[in-house]
Amino acid sequence: MLLDRHQSQLLIVDIQERLVPAMTAPEDLIAQVQKLCAGARELAVPITVSEQYPKGIGATVGAVREAAGNGARMFDKLHFSCARDEKIAMRINELGHVHQRQQLVICGIESHVCVLQSAVDFQAAGYQVAVVADAVSSRSDHSKTIALDRLRQNGVNIVTTEMVLFEWLEVAGTEQFRTVSKLIK
Repeated sequence: MLLDRHQSQLLIVDIQERLVPAMTAPEDLIAQVQKLCAGARELAVPITVSEQYPKGIGATVGAVREAAGNGARMFDKLHFSCARDEKIAMRINELGHVHQRQQLVICGIESHVCVLQSAVDFQAAGYQVAVVADAVSSRSDHSKTIALDRLRQNGVNIVTTEMVLFEWLEVAGTEQFRTVSKLIK
């Protein structure tokens, strides 16, 4: 499957103040998520952001909150899987079924817990799920590697930020191409 911006939605999972410092390569993670957000905003791809128990773990980091923009919908949760949280599932399903956005692009932390459980659950629910390998992280590279392997075994597509952006663009030579391609350079 190739990603189509008209059929896609972006889910940012738990990139929160007290979690990010414990991740491997947190600056790289934030930079890739910012690129995804900028591309999504430019190409009118809806953004949903989850926060795992924000009272204890903190809010979404400011750089991601700013990149996601005012149009992004924010949800707090207690379930590890976003698909098992009623409010988030309702948002994803509304976009998926009412607005025909059955492709779910997922980034965030931790790869082997909330990202994995969300991706597997949404895949089982009939979504075409793509996890962005360079925009997910865990406390160890080993956990991330095992998570990406397990996601593949469950039929989840593994992509990169650049793949997502250029598949969403589909064609060069447009103003949107000029804007979004600058994110990669």
